[in-house]
Amino acid sequence: MKRMLEQIGTRALRHLDPETAHSVALRALNAGLAAQPGPVTSNRLRTSVAGLDLPNPVGLAAGFDKNATAIAPLSRAGFGWIEVGAATPLPQPGNPKPRLFRLSEDRAAINRFGFNNDGMEAIAHRLAQRPKGVPVGLNLGANKDSANRAEDFARVLQHCAPHIDFATVNVSSPNTEKLRDLQGPMALAALLDGVMQMRGTVPVFLKIAPDLTDQDLADIAKVAEDARIAAIIATNTTLDRHGLASRHANEKGGLSGQPLFDKSTQVLAKLHRLTAVPLIGVGGIATADQAYAKIKAGACAVQLYTGLVYGGLSLAADIAQGLDTLLAHDGYANVSDAVGRDAR
Repeated sequence: MKRMLEQIGTRALRHLDPETAHSVALRALNAGLAAQPGPVTSNRLRTSVAGLDLPNPVGLAAGFDKNATAIAPLSRAGFGWIEVGAATPLPQPGNPKPRLFRLSEDRAAINRFGFNNDGMEAIAHRLAQRPKGVPVGLNLGANKDSANRAEDFARVLQHCAPHIDFATVNVSSPNTEKLRDLQGPMALAALLDGVMQMRGTVPVFLKIAPDLTDQDLADIAKVAEDARIAAIIATNTTLDRHGLASRHANEKGGLSGQPLFDKSTQVLAKLHRLTAVPLIGVGGIATADQAYAKIKAGACAVQLYTGLVYGGLSLAADIAQGLDTLLAHDGYANVSDAVGRDAR
């Protein structure tokens, strides 16, 4: 019954303004209106990434639950791990609305939120009260008007570290001016040095953009290795607009969803050949086959976001179950055995 209600609700939400629809979806989650099968798991799906034990490799990407207000129901939605945020030191409203656009013809979305969030103190308070279960991490951000954005990442981590299982340094959002400049090797090395000093025992991930040259990727891989980053998330949204059909195609912001799949998977495969740092695949995943393709390109685990807009929250459980079937069909005893099989 809940699955049927979810399908009806997902279709209804598409008639609302996208940002309003997202808020309604979070309220529905907290009201218990979505299917909640618990973390899907099996011997094939259980895996470990950066010391984190995951019941399955299908995670929720940052941005869906920016303010950590729905961790409890999300933990029961089928995901093997969850990332909330991004959080900045001070609350900020983000960019003016409208700032989220649904590109239905392209099964995609464009956002230019600009790190709108309640700030690290409010988010840390909610994280401290989260239920135990699947690993939960926090995406770290910087305030738009900060005099020292690199320091902001370290401040958020220091404040929230006692309440999270991992943290992600997000220097790849296209919606905060000059933020992506921090992906340059010297700036990135300095930023990560400050963050790593504050991490304690929390594994630190690095999220990168898809719009990078091969030399950029090589530089980032070297910096990540030197800084002992626990994993690289590939990738964030793209500025590329090639081949889009929607009337919103030329809106400013980061593009996510199906048009990003090939580009982000290519970046993932290149990184797999460049580094032994564990990789997380994100970008355009809407089916078990696509999640499997990311894993075979080099991902130890994957994340979803825009696919949920079109497939509903039950997509997480569907993909995990489908992935289990695909692994069994190909004779893999565990998902880790399939990592990078197509990138060698």
